[in-house]
Amino acid sequence: MKSPTNAPTERLIHLRSAGVSLVLDLRGNGLPTVLHWGADLGDLTQEELSQLAEAVTMPNMPGFDDVVPRVALLPEHGTGWPGQPGLTGHRQGADWSPLFALDSVETDGLSVRIRAADNTARLGLVLEAGLTPSGLVRMRAAVRNDDTVWPYTLDGLMLALPVPDAATELLDLTGRWCRERAPQRHPFNAGTWLRETRSGRTGPDAALVLAAGTPGFGFGSGEVWGLHIAWSGNHRILAERLPTGRPVVAAGELLLPGEVILGPGEQYTGPWLYGSHSDQGLDGLSARFHDHLRARPGHPHRPRPVVLNTWEAVYFDHDLDTLTHLADLGAEVGVERFVLDDGWFRHRRDDRAGLGDWYVDETVWPGGLHPLIDHVRALGMEFGLWVEPEMVNPDSDLARAHPEWILATGGRTPADRRHQQVLDLTHPEAYAHILERLDALLTEYDIAYLKWDHNRELVDAGHSPDGEPAVHAQTLAVYALLDELRARHPRLEIESCSSGGGRVDLAILERTDRVWASDCNDALERQSINRWTGLLLPPELIGSHIGAARSHTTSRTHDLAFRAGTALFGHLGIEWDLTRASESERAELARWVSLHKQLRGLLHTGRVVRVDHPDPALWAHGVISHNRTEAVFALAAVATPVAAHPGTLRLPGLDPNTTYHLRPLAPADQVPGMERGTPAWCTKDGITLPGNVLERVGIQIPNLHPEQLILLHLTRR
Repeated sequence: MKSPTNAPTERLIHLRSAGVSLVLDLRGNGLPTVLHWGADLGDLTQEELSQLAEAVTMPNMPGFDDVVPRVALLPEHGTGWPGQPGLTGHRQGADWSPLFALDSVETDGLSVRIRAADNTARLGLVLEAGLTPSGLVRMRAAVRNDDTVWPYTLDGLMLALPVPDAATELLDLTGRWCRERAPQRHPFNAGTWLRETRSGRTGPDAALVLAAGTPGFGFGSGEVWGLHIAWSGNHRILAERLPTGRPVVAAGELLLPGEVILGPGEQYTGPWLYGSHSDQGLDGLSARFHDHLRARPGHPHRPRPVVLNTWEAVYFDHDLDTLTHLADLGAEVGVERFVLDDGWFRHRRDDRAGLGDWYVDETVWPGGLHPLIDHVRALGMEFGLWVEPEMVNPDSDLARAHPEWILATGGRTPADRRHQQVLDLTHPEAYAHILERLDALLTEYDIAYLKWDHNRELVDAGHSPDGEPAVHAQTLAVYALLDELRARHPRLEIESCSSGGGRVDLAILERTDRVWASDCNDALERQSINRWTGLLLPPELIGSHIGAARSHTTSRTHDLAFRAGTALFGHLGIEWDLTRASESERAELARWVSLHKQLRGLLHTGRVVRVDHPDPALWAHGVISHNRTEAVFALAAVATPVAAHPGTLRLPGLDPNTTYHLRPLAPADQVPGMERGTPAWCTKDGITLPGNVLERVGIQIPNLHPEQLILLHLTRR
């Protein structure tokens, strides 16, 4: 039940969830400020909250404002805040520095809804903030033009959260195609660390999570505050430390010039922001995101089907006999979902033509897709299909018929990227056409899964005929298209693929069932890509495939144990021409698929831990069941270890009072070269030790060559 909190004694609001406290100060007439975001403070009385407010209030200082500006959820220039303002915009050059006054506050114990207004600037504001059951801060803002005549040009809307002075280091991610989500960290110095995405999608170089933490924070140590923006279009996220000593993290949508102009009574609502606090390092931060995603109403709860994707097996060379043979071999090794990738629709013999013509190519498939789908279904597998609905090739029937459906600034066509342009889904007829085509395919064919791709950035993305910026509206149109398809086909699963991992965020995950983390199936690169994608996503949402021995994107060669052991923890798939694999390779692959099926109930529900090992060549990660009775760890040598005898591996997250039996896990129990230095525990019988010993002392690491991997299985005794 919601109740207004307008009485002065109730203007300090304490929200608590899952070991986190958020204390909001609504005293006075301004926007709320955050007195505390972090570890749970317990059940505090209003008097104790008042004392807390006094304890953390900064005094006036000579040479500064008479009233020290407070860090509001939406920072305001008009309060004297010297940092980035939360709201930027103007009405014909005026009303550019609003100062909001509270109208009303409602709370239900886990969230607050705040209404405010600036009657002079004729703007209304709604702030929503709260804690999710997993302890994430979730907040967003909406601004309304209350003028009855004049429009208001909105340039930006950001929300901010303060972090303590003790947060002296920053970590976020960057990357590129086939090297997505690479970490970077540096001191949280004075000034602004700003990350912007202007590509019209989340981007392979997105920060993903901007984390501020105590010195040296790692996966299992340190206190960390992280911020994520749930938006699949242009955005900005920043960390700012001001001379006044008030560090904050903030984020919002990046709006292009003139992109949002609010007419009288119109409102803009910004994306949700999510903040995660942890006093157990990055693993604790990730656990809150993982728990939140797993609690989604639409989160996939049935076992994740093992996928065979045809792309690196056949590319555009589609042939029914070849593909049915590939399906046969896939079924033999345990595949549960067969996905036909790019090349099935009209004119699509290479990547230069056909996008937008979403009709089965009769010259390649004279009987339609029915013969292949019937064969796949008879083998007991689901069928999936690749699509790229937001794109169009200039060399396509659709582009020739409707050039006005291409996003452009007016007067010129954007430069081609991958021989394609972006379809303007803000155009009602274009949207209706794509919806009809996808709906028709899903109605005619037994399709359980769509691999939804997005292979180019949005450049000069304007709406015809005048070319006004359309990235914001395009992003909302994509969400609407996904939502409508899911409503019409509620059993359909969709993968977010965008040149690999170019669209990974919590907004797209409200509408999809997994992400394709990268087009790179090189297991060495995937060790890092999967590790850092897991900062936000649990393993079952990360598509991870076993590729051919020689990687198609890097030309590196790896043995099957390293490739399969790397892919094992995620939503497992195969992207390999099995018709060229030897019988022994397929037999070994079948053993890996069988192992994954045995373990996926644990891997896709347990808590993820990553080991902070002092040797940068040795990476270890694991998944521990929530009752801590079982765990699986992978130890990988990603380079030559520093020491000839690599020391010990501590296994975090176990129950200190539980005794575990630990043994190597076949088929990754013995790897070539390990015989030169095999610890005693690597024998078939393994060892039995209490959890506190395994975490505090650890086990001797076997001598692994670079790019080798071993699996460990722990069970309660």
